[in-house]
Amino acid sequence: MKKVFFSLAVLLMALTACTQKSEKNDGVNNFKIQRGTNVSHWLSQSEERGEARAKHIQEDDFARLDSLGFDFVRLPIDEVQFWDEEGNKLPEAWELMDNAIQWAEKHHLRTIVDLHIIRSHYFNAVNEGGASANTLFTSDEAQQQLIDMWYQLSDVLKGYSCDSVAYEFMNEPVAEDHEQWNALIAKVHKALREREPQRTLVIGSNLWQGYQTIQYLKVPEGDKNIILSFHYYNPMLLTHYGAWWTPLKNYTGKVNYPGVLVSKEDYEAAPDSIKPELEQYLTQEWNIDKIRQDFADAIAAANKYGLQLFCGEWGVYEPVDRELAYKWTKDMLTVFKENNIAWTTWCYDADFGFWDQQKHDFKDKGLVDLLMAD
Repeated sequence: MKKVFFSLAVLLMALTACTQKSEKNDGVNNFKIQRGTNVSHWLSQSEERGEARAKHIQEDDFARLDSLGFDFVRLPIDEVQFWDEEGNKLPEAWELMDNAIQWAEKHHLRTIVDLHIIRSHYFNAVNEGGASANTLFTSDEAQQQLIDMWYQLSDVLKGYSCDSVAYEFMNEPVAEDHEQWNALIAKVHKALREREPQRTLVIGSNLWQGYQTIQYLKVPEGDKNIILSFHYYNPMLLTHYGAWWTPLKNYTGKVNYPGVLVSKEDYEAAPDSIKPELEQYLTQEWNIDKIRQDFADAIAAANKYGLQLFCGEWGVYEPVDRELAYKWTKDMLTVFKENNIAWTTWCYDADFGFWDQQKHDFKDKGLVDLLMAD
């Protein structure tokens, strides 16, 4: 009997962790975040399965992030890894997610579980000519499926303290109308709050979580356990220089930062096919003041609602000249610090990352040193 009573007590403590902590803090969780990274291309945007996927991220990765000075991670997950096409759970991915969160807790890291790509919505569908595949904003069935996915995630994750785990219920929405996204926010927020009244929810703006659209975001009122999110990769010519999936992949001229990114000479020497895309970089000066200007609406929204502001993705493609990358990164970090903006770099170990899983060594220690500098 003692074992039964003990098990019940432990279960009750887990299920009421959020409520107990919130009562001590006027209903606001202690999900405090500052410096983090995306543990990406593992349970999201990856074809790895079986042993390769299981070995890709291990406990030592979380121990490393803790020792370097990070205090949280954003963990992207994809529907295709967690559910088959009939909606049945795929157990292996769920176990890996659970392991990751436990490792994060063990090594003093909080976790944002981010539902990154779902079958009814892919943030890059427009760029890949498949916009019609995004049925989420026009299908009640697809929206209910999104809610059902979060019901199942909540069933597994609700035992974790609200001070330790937060939910980002969808990444980079791309709705034709801002109000479509606002309506879905209200629907998912209501559904999750009925199950987990105190869990911290991360909510971003429409059109790739852009800073330009956060002014149109409607945040559920009276809920202080929300974090506002935006993403920032501007100027794309610098941060994605040479990236094969971008319109300017064939630009091989020089890029300047800070200042005007492209000289007239480099513009004239560029292929005619990309000159329309290059024109925007001929006159606009890019520097720390431009970053401050771009962040203004996001900062204003966070102040309006009295909520934490969070830049969930930012970073520089690995092949980009490191001197330019570091100059931009330093300016970003300065603006983050000025405005108490939490952040997660994109990313830990992929093509924007600083760690090489194959060599088990840093591929950009200079970047880590810059990120962790006070």
